[in-house]
Amino acid sequence: MDFEAAGETLRARRAALQRELHALTARPVEATPSVSFGKRVGDGTTEAVERINTTAAARSIAASLAEADRALAKLEEGSYGLCDRCGKPIGDERLEAIPWATLCVACAAGRAGDGRRVGTGSSGGEDDR
Repeated sequence: MDFEAAGETLRARRAALQRELHALTARPVEATPSVSFGKRVGDGTTEAVERINTTAAARSIAASLAEADRALAKLEEGSYGLCDRCGKPIGDERLEAIPWATLCVACAAGRAGDGRRVGTGSSGGEDDR
């Protein structure tokens, strides 16, 4: 495994995620001061639904950002490539496909049934696809 290349990939992913998150969370120029749900579908309802969707997307991006940060921290501490749960090697193929993976395939598969997203050690925020 080329740790330098993995670091570059992770830093690039982190920067892209930060840009996405900033774009989603930046205050719109023409922001509606208050939004309410009414009995009829209208501009306020549409705006409220948009805000809900934006919030969900921002949370997902923030979780992905945390995954990239954790992988970068593992690179710095010398534990990159080792499973956060069992300590065994993650596997080069998995790390090439998902450089931010912090769990080996066995531990990620074990976590799949617990209601959280698959793949990370403590945050539960990594998608294992």
